[in-house]
Amino acid sequence: MNGRSLTTMSFCLLSMALAPAVMAQTTRSAVDVTATTGAPEFRDPKSGMVWTPETVGQGGKPILPEDHAFDPTSQSAPAQGVVQRVTPRPVGSVPITAGPTVPIVNMENSTLRAIPGQRWQVVLYLNNNSGNPVEPVVQCRFTNGGNLVTDTRAMVSSIGPGVRAGIAVMGPRVNYFVDRASCQVASP
Repeated sequence: MNGRSLTTMSFCLLSMALAPAVMAQTTRSAVDVTATTGAPEFRDPKSGMVWTPETVGQGGKPILPEDHAFDPTSQSAPAQGVVQRVTPRPVGSVPITAGPTVPIVNMENSTLRAIPGQRWQVVLYLNNNSGNPVEPVVQCRFTNGGNLVTDTRAMVSSIGPGVRAGIAVMGPRVNYFVDRASCQVASP
């Protein structure tokens, strides 16, 4: 082995020993990003075009306000109270157990659904646990993201003693978004 080979071999061994330390120093601790104007945007990697909510789907032309997507969290609906008369449909019977620990009328199994092209609807069942006919009042709040859409008061026709009845409480039109309805027996 001559002196030049020994030097080259030493250099290679030294390089291999120092490589992990050098590699550790070249690790990036920052990432380069392009600043945005605050509006969400997407750069198409193939065309290089930058799309924003104002230009997407229009070939680069601005989208008119009436063509923007519906944002249910920014809707505003008149939240005035609505009063409606509701006719109960008897579906069964319940034991007459009203007393200190059992309410005169209790509510069960409520479901919220949209009737296409019409209104939101809550279907629920009322149990008359007393020995007398009752005319319950049900209060329902239709909300979206915790914000009130409308408040409805349903005046229910007479339910006989020991009768389980189904009712449907109508809410706002379906052009308003509703994600929850909470109902409670307001009277008796």
